[in-house]
Amino acid sequence: MKNTMQAIFFGFREILTWHTMKYALAIGIIVTALWIGIGIVLWDSIVDLSSHVLGWVPFSMMRSNGAWMLSAFVWLQLILLTFALIFAFFGNFILRSVSEEKYTSFSLLVAMGSALFWSIIWYFKGDYIYAQFLQLLTWLPFETIEKGIAFLIGFYIIYNAIIVTMLFVASVFSEPLIASVEKRHFDGEDVLRDNIFSSVGYTIKDSFIFLLVSLLAFPLLFIPVVNMFVQIGLWTWLVKDTVGYDALALVSNKVEKEQLKEHRVAVWFIGFVTVLFNFIPILNLFGPFFGEITMFHYFKSLEKNEKEIYHKRKFP
Repeated sequence: MKNTMQAIFFGFREILTWHTMKYALAIGIIVTALWIGIGIVLWDSIVDLSSHVLGWVPFSMMRSNGAWMLSAFVWLQLILLTFALIFAFFGNFILRSVSEEKYTSFSLLVAMGSALFWSIIWYFKGDYIYAQFLQLLTWLPFETIEKGIAFLIGFYIIYNAIIVTMLFVASVFSEPLIASVEKRHFDGEDVLRDNIFSSVGYTIKDSFIFLLVSLLAFPLLFIPVVNMFVQIGLWTWLVKDTVGYDALALVSNKVEKEQLKEHRVAVWFIGFVTVLFNFIPILNLFGPFFGEITMFHYFKSLEKNEKEIYHKRKFP
């Protein structure tokens, strides 16, 4: 567990460096813009699909949990709005006061502060907010409730698409990022390159499995508490396999599932910490890169420790 926590702390420190944040933010903006464009073009089809799937859910459950989903959606929008307003009104002051190297770190702190502020509001007033949304949905006719929730599900689909795509892109382009991290922290040793395509193959396969299981588990998203565990479980499963195979591909001469099973507790825990980024807009763009760096540090440190032990035994 000590190696796991050291890797996680290393991942947090490294993701806040200017080089890593610039790399992640550039890719994140491109991926987000791409899916927003796709969402605009295919929005009617996405809403029609959402409405069809909602037919599987009883009306009473849809109304009750529609209020919860609407509450969560408003919470996310308020975080984004607060973040945007801060930079809209204080942007010039921030640019004059914060250096270029610290600008992205400062932006992340603003995003985290916005999320913390509205989370506190929701913690103390969440029941009241939920009750108001439930009353609103009760006043509306059935078709409007269904249509409104279908819109929310459409946003959920786009958001999930951004998360999965970011994970895939981070996996494909993990080598240059990890190589930079390795040169600065592991005595300039070169990362392996021969297995990187096999790890991408695992990522593609797991992404298809994730999408299929997510579709089958969709009705569970309308069950309070269960929906959180289902979503976290699905994200964690996808992330831990993807970043785990990527790290092994850059550290070990072979990439096998048994290697992940041998360290399953650490791999699952790192995956869990990584998916927590997904619950905060903007920060979700940095999650996959945090996972890649953290998992690489974990396996690279194990390899380094094994070499040191072997060297001490051979040359006492």
